Amino acid sequence: MSSLPLYEKVIAKNTTQRFLDVTILFLLLSLLFYRLLSLKRNGFAWFLAFLCESCFTFVWVLITGTKWTPISYNTYPQRLQERIKELPPLDIFVTTADPYLEPPILTVNTVLSLLAVDYPAHRLACYVSDDGCSPLNFYSLVEASKFANLWVPFCKKYNIRVRAPFRYFLRESDEPPCASSWEFQQDWEKMKEEYERLCGNIEAAANNSTSFDLTGELEVFFNTERQNHPTIIKVIWENMQGLSDGIPHLIYISREKRPKNPHHYKAGAMNVLTRVSGLMTNAPFMLNVDCDMYANNPELVLHAMCLFLGSSDERDWGFVQYPQYFYDRPTDHLAVLHQTLFKGMVGIQGPFYAGSGTFHRRNVVYGLWPGEVDHQGKYVNEFNGKVADDELLKKFGNSKEFINSAAHALKGKAYFTSILSKSLDVVHQVAGCDYEHSSDWGKKVGFLYGSITEDMITGMMIHAKGWRSGYCSPDPRAFLGCGALADPAAMSQQKRWATGFLEILFSKTNPIFACFTSKLQFRQCLAYLWILIWGLRSIPEVCYAALPAYCIITNSSFLPKIQELGICIPVTLFVIYKVYTLSDYIRIGFPIDSWWVNSCMARIFATGAWFLGLLNVILKFLGLSETIFEITPKFDDCGEDDDKMIFDESPVFIPGTTILLVHVTALAMALLGLEAQGGLGTGLGEFFCSTYVVLCFLPFLQGLFRRGKYGIPLPTICKSSALALLFVHLSKMSTISVN
Repeated sequence: MSSLPLYEKVIAKNTTQRFLDVTILFLLLSLLFYRLLSLKRNGFAWFLAFLCESCFTFVWVLITGTKWTPISYNTYPQRLQERIKELPPLDIFVTTADPYLEPPILTVNTVLSLLAVDYPAHRLACYVSDDGCSPLNFYSLVEASKFANLWVPFCKKYNIRVRAPFRYFLRESDEPPCASSWEFQQDWEKMKEEYERLCGNIEAAANNSTSFDLTGELEVFFNTERQNHPTIIKVIWENMQGLSDGIPHLIYISREKRPKNPHHYKAGAMNVLTRVSGLMTNAPFMLNVDCDMYANNPELVLHAMCLFLGSSDERDWGFVQYPQYFYDRPTDHLAVLHQTLFKGMVGIQGPFYAGSGTFHRRNVVYGLWPGEVDHQGKYVNEFNGKVADDELLKKFGNSKEFINSAAHALKGKAYFTSILSKSLDVVHQVAGCDYEHSSDWGKKVGFLYGSITEDMITGMMIHAKGWRSGYCSPDPRAFLGCGALADPAAMSQQKRWATGFLEILFSKTNPIFACFTSKLQFRQCLAYLWILIWGLRSIPEVCYAALPAYCIITNSSFLPKIQELGICIPVTLFVIYKVYTLSDYIRIGFPIDSWWVNSCMARIFATGAWFLGLLNVILKFLGLSETIFEITPKFDDCGEDDDKMIFDESPVFIPGTTILLVHVTALAMALLGLEAQGGLGTGLGEFFCSTYVVLCFLPFLQGLFRRGKYGIPLPTICKSSALALLFVHLSKMSTISVN
């Protein structure tokens, strides 16, 4: 048994996929060549189509290069438990920032599911970062720790698979399973009763949060503001006896914030968690999880350790990423993405750091390079006041205790012993808002600053050092979260991502520089470019979406006529691409309607959220505004509106509404014979494309006639109508100027 590997690499056969990828690329290049040959015979629309299709061809090259060699890994946690008797410690980070947008009951369930994973309790420590400095969050965690003393033993005694109580009791009927023993029935009823009491206490506290009695343990929250408060660190539960079957450590952290000090959003919170945990437990591995992503697979830590401990290559692994799925939203588009693009990245240097569900090596987060693994203690000495330690002061800050802790981690020592309750005085210093001044935190050490998508820039710099990242996708899925697909929260999230990605693309840490100056592989660079140019892709997306309407209004064309042989190229390209993407959904087991819905949402995100993200970055570079980290609302019942799109007065809905109105106006003008006279004439292809765009934006068309949250607000309709009329006017003016 000891000779069997802890994981196996599976190389997927993708001959058909490669053939179709190359075929689509050939058709794209053929279309560009055809347009070049006939450019002089056609007008502005033809040239604009050529530019847009050139961008689409470049994107397809990035996609093809990324997913060319798909690989996956099978992990064997049973072998790990038989081979390694003393598993390495793990520090778990759970981040939350707003008790109203991220309800405490979600955070509590995530924490409970993590405390109950199948791993020795004395090797685990769970740190919860509350960036909202909320007494409600702290109170909820204290109440959860009491329930955990019942819940964790119950889960392990009966081998409960779903260990987030709100999902477990939702899936089970109100009555225990008939086949269960009498003892289980009694325990089950007790757990349900205790969980309902926990929920009731938290709900009552939330309803009375404005009149909290800030006494006792809550006294530290007196006279605090969300953006102006001292450091608050509380050991809620400590496994003082070191019991392997007990309850893991649970620590609450709210880092110091002051109005004049930058706090760097989630990246700043993660760095404080890293330093505080480094002084308290200093585990060699760290797991970071968003507050709504509960542990759905109790063996998820063992699966990740199979990759970390089963590799003989020093470059494996800088971090291990689990895919993100949601329990309350369709995850078909994510599943397809993971099966195609992410598995392709595994065949290069590994997947992106996705910001949640990620296992890190602490020494890698501290800036270790792969070549330093064998002699990682050579340049690190414990703090002794010598000049040589000035580099450590600049790198890690001016805490002697933390430098000693970092020395243990970089030297590869498994554990830095510390009694949690006795280390509180020391850890307050490293959680201060001015601790990082004149240090390398956020620059070369820890989670990097410079973008509101801190996960992407941090993961890219780890890859640039030569590390590879692992990808673990067990069955059942490791993490499930609360997400939103077709509503303002999702659009806002997509806008934030597009903004952060462009900040990286236009910085000194972009993947092109990293490819030439560091150890980022060329195809890994292509993968990063694919996601970082989301905002830039919105320009050809918007232009191409408007082209059919422009051609109908101006009585011109951007496609060959139906009787011309050249029409075969775009028609064949369109059919093959649609069949290809549809086959991905069918192969994985999803219905046709999910493919269509996600195709439409891709257009809506690209022309709306990504376009606004681009405008945000332009305004930032012009010095007219600053990018803001917008927290995505998370609610445990956010799956009720899957069939309808929700709108608000956010600007992200203006581009989509405008595009729809432009096409409806163009089709109406064509039916009434109001299009421009003269020109090259509009063909059947332009009318088909215009109708197709209207179908893609069908949720917006429905929103024009609905009321309430499902209807497009009147101010948005007015603004979009004005832009649509301006587009029609300028289009008709262009024909006059040409004539």
